[in-house]
Amino acid sequence: MTANTGQQDVVDILTTDHHEVLELVQQIPAADPAQRRDMADTVIAELMRHSVAEEMYVYPAMKDHLPDGEAAVQHDVEEHQQLVERMKELESVDSADPRFLEVLGRLEALLRDHVSDEENEQFPALRARLTREQLVEIGGKVQTAKKAAPTRPHPSAPHSELFHKLVGPGVGMVDRLRDSLTGRQNQR
Repeated sequence: MTANTGQQDVVDILTTDHHEVLELVQQIPAADPAQRRDMADTVIAELMRHSVAEEMYVYPAMKDHLPDGEAAVQHDVEEHQQLVERMKELESVDSADPRFLEVLGRLEALLRDHVSDEENEQFPALRARLTREQLVEIGGKVQTAKKAAPTRPHPSAPHSELFHKLVGPGVGMVDRLRDSLTGRQNQR
């Protein structure tokens, strides 16, 4: 094996995603309604890409390597579904409507709980059980998956590795086309 110096591992990549999205969420209330919509759309797109990539590559690793991996993944999938439902709700509320910030607050609370579980329990457990090379390899797969992943919430889509690998790139392509045609923000 060769050393992977200078390459980020999956934990670093996902932790950075968490912090950047949470920072953006905190900036939304102070923005004007047009900026709020763009910022919220960016948050939604980033969270969708992140979640799909986790389900494709991180959750299988958790199942295989963590003693309570199956239960942890089940818990995380349930949280992902709740996040998707809040994102769908946020999409449907006008950014000038007072309910917008209420929905954003509920999304943020769910996200903070999810991030806490991952960063305080699951990520350290993965680091303890996988080699640096394995973590960097998964990180590369996650980065690649994020490029093709959907950018919009699809509450009725399954949260499965197989679905994301077979159908996800097509859904992602359609989402990015819709984003382009409507001028919707989908990147930081």
